[in-house]
Amino acid sequence: MSSLPEPADTDGQRNERDTLTDFLDFYRQVLLRKGQGLTSEQLAVSLAPADLTIGGLIRHMTLVEDSWFSERLVGQPELEPWASAPWEEDRDWEMTTATGMTFDELRIDFEAACERSRAIMAGIGSLDTVGPIVDERPVRSARWILVHMIEEYARHCGHADFLAQSIDGRTRD
Repeated sequence: MSSLPEPADTDGQRNERDTLTDFLDFYRQVLLRKGQGLTSEQLAVSLAPADLTIGGLIRHMTLVEDSWFSERLVGQPELEPWASAPWEEDRDWEMTTATGMTFDELRIDFEAACERSRAIMAGIGSLDTVGPIVDERPVRSARWILVHMIEEYARHCGHADFLAQSIDGRTRD
């Protein structure tokens, strides 16, 4: 189990970027732990009345990583499989297509998206950097995106706690 990021060293060497990216990486690992060791069937378990699943949450955050960092922060075109997904027919496509995927399939895609996001952040000079206008959505700074991603992961890790506990009584923390 990974622990929360450490506060600044006594010499103050940790900066805002380190703190934000460390917390984001912490929650990325927490979400993966929620699905680790589960079968495809268990990854597809939901709790009524919601249709959220652990597999769906991992796949959703794969999309969110690509969307916020690649598209919204640096203006890259939408990546596959998102670019050709039938969003008009199923606006939750990333979640519904997670059904039947194994943890390893979900993890590989998720970790690749996280690596793309880390590479993008490594190339961003300042947290004040703002992305281009995409689909007339408001621009956001790299700082805002990092804080938003931490918030989104924290929320979805809480959802995954409930789901994991309903499957086998464990939250995996």
